[in-house]
Amino acid sequence: MLAEESLPYRRVIREALACFCHCEVDESSAAERAFEMSLARPYQLMILALPLPDMSGGLLDRFIARAYPLAHRGSHTAPPVIFIVRSTDAHAYEELKRSARVRGCLTYPPRLDVLLTLTAGLLPKKSPLPPYVP
Repeated sequence: MLAEESLPYRRVIREALACFCHCEVDESSAAERAFEMSLARPYQLMILALPLPDMSGGLLDRFIARAYPLAHRGSHTAPPVIFIVRSTDAHAYEELKRSARVRGCLTYPPRLDVLLTLTAGLLPKKSPLPPYVP
């Protein structure tokens, strides 16, 4: 699941994950919708922007962490989370990264190499294409 206000950034992240990983990316520009999605369907990973239009990504993560195990029987905790952080939000991220579920952060603008490094081991990778033989 991806919660980010910017449509271009959501698209870059979604397309990168779709190209390099076996996954479906549900996305939202609003925290309220992201919360509803987290209760409706189980996820392997959440990518949340710290600045969202209707609440902070940190608060959204806390809400999801409490409600997720209740909505998904058999889950003892919410999935791992990666935050998308602006330089002005560095202090807020320092507080959030103490959680065992936080796997790291992407900075604006998101970089492909950092995204793939952070998702390694969390999402199954696609196998590389075989070499072209004419």
